[in-house]
Amino acid sequence: MDINDFEGDIIKDTAVILYHEHVNKNSWNALLAALETENVLEGRDMDIFIIESQWDLLQKINELLRTHALLHVCFSLFTSQFFEIKWLVKNLKRRYGKKLQLIAGGPHPTGDPRRTLDIGVDIGVLGEGEKTFSELLKHVKNNDDIRKVKGIYFINEQGKHQYIGKRSFIQLDDYRSFPKHQFKRFGPIEITRGCPHACYFCQTPHIFGTKPRHRSIESICEHVDDLVEQFKDHTDVRFVAPNAFSYGSIDGKKLNLNKIEELLRTTKDRFSKKGRLFFGTFPSEARPEHVIPASLELIKKYASNDNIVIGAQSGSQKILDSCNRGHSVEDICKAVELTTKYKLKAIVDFIFGLPGENESDVEKTIKVMKDLTKLGATIHAHYFMPLPQTPFSSKAPGFLKGNLLNVIEKLTSNGNLFGSWKRQAQLAKKFLKQRSSK
Repeated sequence: MDINDFEGDIIKDTAVILYHEHVNKNSWNALLAALETENVLEGRDMDIFIIESQWDLLQKINELLRTHALLHVCFSLFTSQFFEIKWLVKNLKRRYGKKLQLIAGGPHPTGDPRRTLDIGVDIGVLGEGEKTFSELLKHVKNNDDIRKVKGIYFINEQGKHQYIGKRSFIQLDDYRSFPKHQFKRFGPIEITRGCPHACYFCQTPHIFGTKPRHRSIESICEHVDDLVEQFKDHTDVRFVAPNAFSYGSIDGKKLNLNKIEELLRTTKDRFSKKGRLFFGTFPSEARPEHVIPASLELIKKYASNDNIVIGAQSGSQKILDSCNRGHSVEDICKAVELTTKYKLKAIVDFIFGLPGENESDVEKTIKVMKDLTKLGATIHAHYFMPLPQTPFSSKAPGFLKGNLLNVIEKLTSNGNLFGSWKRQAQLAKKFLKQRSSK
């Protein structure tokens, strides 16, 4: 049952709307679970509505403003959504003014809180949102001053930007990956946060830290049991981690194969043979140096996936080093060779337009992509976007031309390359234009 289905007294002064786009599903699942854990919904004396389209959002706002004086509209925001949400916020402010208080959290507000407020958002939720968002809604519920909540960012009465302190990182076992009681929502199970590799294009270590935090197998099994109860023989179990094979590792670099096997064996034992367990594939990838015979044998023994996703990013060692990747081009090629040897498909991530690329670097990447596709790999193509708070946040992306475009077109037509790189390239150009205009 959704919280929207609850009946009871309507609080006339305020209501909360969660704008839930599909790309933000996992983020909202974690936040909704946190609301249950922190007993924010206890007593049902605050209306919370989950809205999944812009049209429905406008309809719900118009409906609620007949009975509520103020609405809190909440967004979870990736950088890739920035211009879309900017347009939406501008129109909401123009149409409804101070009848709405707009709240945004997620990677982009965390990395670029000033610009998030500049587009019209009233409050930014920075960093991990479980504690901050729950406390924020408790203040809304009790009509307390929300500007005292630790972890938020806003413009104060003097017109100055104000940040109410950074929170400590959470322990994953303290919060679930998806809610269990008031909300019927399911998804992948987050098993690890934090990444020690700190690649210069990636926000993950800047939001979640460089020391891995792992969910216990007991907590993971509780999630699996909930999935089995809901989906019975059609249970699919997927995991979220910055690097799948880092689970159980103290430093996130040295593999703990015993812990990974315990995770896979224990979870697989909890559902029928008709259920499926996925590991090392979407929504988590594997670092190439972690693709070794022992790790592939675990996938073949326990997992249902016929592929693994390998993060390569470039075929130039110079570019890998300048991105602080911490692995070699040889590691990439060995990982794909081993993957195909174990009769698994290799899906290999590459990022086009990385800072510092010259023609020689591009040609090296082209050669590696061709060599990998000859081995049977499929290229998952991305385009570099300067994400806030990263070492590459101020770097301009390179632009695709000549031989690389021809190779991309040919690989795409042969079914050897896919991805949203064109849309990402357009977004990168918009960010570059916006930066130069300022």
